[in-house]
Amino acid sequence: MVDEYVIELLSKKILGDLVWSPNPGQEIRKWREVFGVSQAQLGKQMGVHQSVIADYERGRRKPGVDFIKKMIKALIEIDGSRGFPVVKSLAKGTTGLGPYVISEGDFAPPVRLDEIVKALGYTLNVKIPLSLIHGWLVVDSVKAILYMEGADYYQLLSNSVGRLLVFTNVSNGRSPMIALRVGVTLTPLKPGAVVIHRLTRSFDQLALLLAIRSDIPIIISTKKTVSDLIETLKSLGLRST
Repeated sequence: MVDEYVIELLSKKILGDLVWSPNPGQEIRKWREVFGVSQAQLGKQMGVHQSVIADYERGRRKPGVDFIKKMIKALIEIDGSRGFPVVKSLAKGTTGLGPYVISEGDFAPPVRLDEIVKALGYTLNVKIPLSLIHGWLVVDSVKAILYMEGADYYQLLSNSVGRLLVFTNVSNGRSPMIALRVGVTLTPLKPGAVVIHRLTRSFDQLALLLAIRSDIPIIISTKKTVSDLIETLKSLGLRST
């Protein structure tokens, strides 16, 4: 079971994301995918046709607060029927992020992954999925090792859903990918893609294998400094924090 206050807190977080987003349709799609729910499943739970959900996601309809509340309630009800795996994971990330986070922001509108690859450097994946990325989270990997505790890891994952998870101060990429692989086996949360900034050695082959098995695209940033990297990310989006 999940406490009611946890569900209420999480619902308000999702509601805020949708209400404040310049593209609520993209946010509806993002949260539906986070919960692993199809348009048909969501429509059935809400008592509407699948085409209605599709219209909202494509921007053909503008959602009101009542619709958004009903949608969030439906997503949580579906998750509840599965044992609340997503709610439990997201609930662990409802507090603030630690000192290891250098930058956090959102793209408005979302940016295609292949465009991000071109802007930052290159990819190690044979084929990049045609997915949309909603923002970024830049993490100092050394500080993460020093400061992160158990619950902090879930906070990091919950805040990187649908976003780029960028690691700086990385030697060969093995440590962050092992941590992510463990996380993916314990929670349904994972980033839209991982960016490794300025490798000091060749990318580790085990790390690449873990990325492939976790279905996480890997991007190698060739930007000279972290500041250059962040400025590039900001140039791709219109709002940041």
